[in-house]
Amino acid sequence: MSITRRHFIASAAALGAAASSELFAMSPNSTPDLILVNGKFATLDRANPQADAVAIQDGRFVGVGTRQDIMKLAGTQTRVIDLNGRRAIPGLIDSHMHIIRGGLNYNMELRWDGVRSLADAMRMLKDQVARTPAPQWVRVVGGFTEHQFVEKRLPTIDELNAVAPDTPVFILHLYDRAILNGAALRAVGYTKDTPNPPGGEIVRDARGNPTGLLLAKPNATILYATLAKGPKLPPEYQKNSTRHFMREVNRLGVTGVIDAGGGYQNYPEDYNIIEELHREGHLTVRLAYNLFTQKPKEELSDFKTWTSTVKPGQGDDLYRHNAPAKCWSTRRPTSRTSVSSAPTWRRQWKPIWSR
Repeated sequence: MSITRRHFIASAAALGAAASSELFAMSPNSTPDLILVNGKFATLDRANPQADAVAIQDGRFVGVGTRQDIMKLAGTQTRVIDLNGRRAIPGLIDSHMHIIRGGLNYNMELRWDGVRSLADAMRMLKDQVARTPAPQWVRVVGGFTEHQFVEKRLPTIDELNAVAPDTPVFILHLYDRAILNGAALRAVGYTKDTPNPPGGEIVRDARGNPTGLLLAKPNATILYATLAKGPKLPPEYQKNSTRHFMREVNRLGVTGVIDAGGGYQNYPEDYNIIEELHREGHLTVRLAYNLFTQKPKEELSDFKTWTSTVKPGQGDDLYRHNAPAKCWSTRRPTSRTSVSSAPTWRRQWKPIWSR
């Protein structure tokens, strides 16, 4: 019997909360929703460090022990999955990522994660340019470094212009720089008369014309402000894109995420897609989100808006607003304030229009 992503999330998250007791209290006249048998489960109980079966009801353990004991709990509607001797581990929780913002754009991105040579990366870029319709861009948004390439360097702007003379190309390298080809410079409207924004530099040639290299000096505002100028997907495509992004993190064992906000991700407008997926029952990660002010000197206005529309802890086990445990100022030229609660991948997905 196959394991669905939703069952994987429920069982993996429950495993992390298991106690050492073998059987737990269940609602009267109820039976487990799910039983996993013939597996390997670490219980953290020194007297009984490993079990081979577990029972789960409403996302929580109701039994941990031997197959013989656990199967006694099964009812006619209980789903039983044979793990065939495999080890089950708790789902991973990523404490800082941008799944809400990233999901809206994931299908538009070309991923260079794990690509071993710049030559291969450029071939992928050329292929992506060929399948990308105007006015869309080709975007490589992080997830790589020049040190992974055997050539030990980034592509030059001339190389980008050669493979994409008319299609805008935006390449984000870490949080330190972005490389734009000539078509991208034209699309964003950067010219010799465009001033450097606070905290960033538009690198120029001897005549003062932008070369296509943008530098974070000292913060990445210029990089994300430029990326935000690109076309967006229609809402239905954004939903599809977000589901693909969640599926990718599920593939890596991630079942829970704290979304850090930021990067021109505004509340509530940029949260409509994730909230719609939540209402429809399509979230495959448990998501707690922080809010991050986006406009310097307008932080108070953001806080007033948030406190009138959402409360700390509002939501459910799948989608919840984090409590504002701490706030800070970055003390940089484009100062921002963040509300935070303390406590990118090998497979290549093609844009939706190429499927």
